[in-house]
Amino acid sequence: MTAYDRMLSVLYKQTVPTVRPASLATTLRQAPTSVLLLDTRTPAEYQVSHLQGAQLVDFDSFKATDFQDVPRTRPVVVYCSVGARSEQVGAQLRALGFQNVQNLYGGIFQWVNDGLPVYNSQGVTTKVHPYSVLWRPWLKSGTAAYE
Repeated sequence: MTAYDRMLSVLYKQTVPTVRPASLATTLRQAPTSVLLLDTRTPAEYQVSHLQGAQLVDFDSFKATDFQDVPRTRPVVVYCSVGARSEQVGAQLRALGFQNVQNLYGGIFQWVNDGLPVYNSQGVTTKVHPYSVLWRPWLKSGTAAYE
């Protein structure tokens, strides 16, 4: 178990099952639209980079009404920087009746650390918003960028 895994084991509340980056990447390659992919970070973080096909759902302004027309059987994967904010949104989605919600294990940091691509409005990028200087050390790959 890495230091990152130990930190996540303390941080996660175990309210939403996790999916590993490699498993999600395989699913997205095979059937890109089969999963509703939700980025629960801030708009500034999302603009720096995000997973391809992800929709922004700002953690600070999450509203249940935004999902009233989404079938409760649709698979949903939520993510943020490391998985704490997204786990909270995932728990709210489960409370709304969503049956298949998963949290991306380690968030976008683990995704990038595993060598998987992220995107911005111009296409593939190496930039990742590190959330704060305290979280920056967990981003081992990519280029930290606040803008």
